[in-house]
Amino acid sequence: MNIKATLAVFAIALAVAAPAGAQNATLYKRVGGYDALAAVTDDFLARLVADQQFTKFFVGHSTDSIKRIRQLIVDELCAATGGPCVYIGRDMKTSHAGLGITGSDWDVAVKHLVATLDKFNVPAKEKDDVLGLVSTLKKDIVDKP
Repeated sequence: MNIKATLAVFAIALAVAAPAGAQNATLYKRVGGYDALAAVTDDFLARLVADQQFTKFFVGHSTDSIKRIRQLIVDELCAATGGPCVYIGRDMKTSHAGLGITGSDWDVAVKHLVATLDKFNVPAKEKDDVLGLVSTLKKDIVDKP
């Protein structure tokens, strides 16, 4: 898995507003479940791929490879938010070792994630929870602060 997988982990950005009365539900349920996570992942990855700053991270991947990365991201987000999925990919440190991801790359990716969350009208609490979860990955993803 490469930066796509981890950056897309941002995709945990969830795509749907939380159902009423779901305060005690898992983040997975509050954001709309599997389909919402998949939609967020798709939008977030599309933003990254379209950004020239991230071109170097996507070069050389086949269509099948990108589909696999996307699925790993969805599964990781699903598991990390309390859903029923099992993530079978490598840890983030191993996945991103040697990619040379900078603090600037991280900041731009987070801006794309926020834009994705905003696009799907994710409520403030869920948005904050997603961004908080994603922020814990920074130490394992960023090589060059």
